[in-house]
Amino acid sequence: MNRRKFISSTSASSVFVGLGGLSLGSCASKSAKKITILHTNDMHSHIDPFSADHSEYANLGGMARRASLIENIRKENNNSLLFDAGDIFQGTPYFNFYGGELEFKLMSMLKYDAATIGNHDFDNGIDGLFAQLPHAEFELLSANYDFSNTIMAGHVKPYQIFMVDGIKIGVYGLGIKLSGLVGKNLYKETEYLDPYEIAQDTERLLKEEEKCNLVICLSHIGYDYPSKERPNDLILAAKTQYTDLIIGGHTHTFLDKPTLVENSKGREIIVNQVGCFGLYLGRIDFYLDSIQHIAATGVSIKV
Repeated sequence: MNRRKFISSTSASSVFVGLGGLSLGSCASKSAKKITILHTNDMHSHIDPFSADHSEYANLGGMARRASLIENIRKENNNSLLFDAGDIFQGTPYFNFYGGELEFKLMSMLKYDAATIGNHDFDNGIDGLFAQLPHAEFELLSANYDFSNTIMAGHVKPYQIFMVDGIKIGVYGLGIKLSGLVGKNLYKETEYLDPYEIAQDTERLLKEEEKCNLVICLSHIGYDYPSKERPNDLILAAKTQYTDLIIGGHTHTFLDKPTLVENSKGREIIVNQVGCFGLYLGRIDFYLDSIQHIAATGVSIKV
């Protein structure tokens, strides 16, 4: 994919936000480090592109096409990380036949760095999820699912820290309440913990104790709901103070540009979600200067 094709494939508008004082002009400075965050959500076992006669998504999506796009972005900026916000499984016969093996193998080939766990990732039960772990060469992250009394104990981390070009990036995961969405016989003794409280505890640990320069949340709690009693990403963003980016899932929300939300300290942070089925690849570029001021641009790219 050449530069012209890359630009033309960008179908959604971008947003710029200064997170701590770095101006747009500063982004071009040689002293500013650029970290690219790529992300997907709610892929639902869509391995192939949609058919040419599909009423909505003709010829869109597909893991092979996404792999080419990701490869070209990594050539542009090797300081890149790739994440998924859950619901990797369920939605095509590939999952029915292979139980998630193919999805995890292909994500590993694309060199995903981490993913959180969605409710549909329990559709073959927690034992079925566990059986596919050997095929996942990336971290599964969930801070608010307590797997202590399950077969998954010790196989899911609350957070992971990545070092990229000297920048310390803390990433944590959050999952939706399983009761009412998933049968108890599937998730068994998995305990759901309040995502707001867990997020605040985890981001504080990552920022104050681990000294992370960037903090990212992979969230499968949903972008927004009519009932504000349900935890969602917009309220989560408003309640946090150290999280710089929330990568969302579950509600299949396509944002034509990332949403900016004022957090508990009055700082704007980024919330993004790129629909479903691998139709789009989210991209957020962070720029950090020598004193760790941060700015970011965001865009969704049609696959």
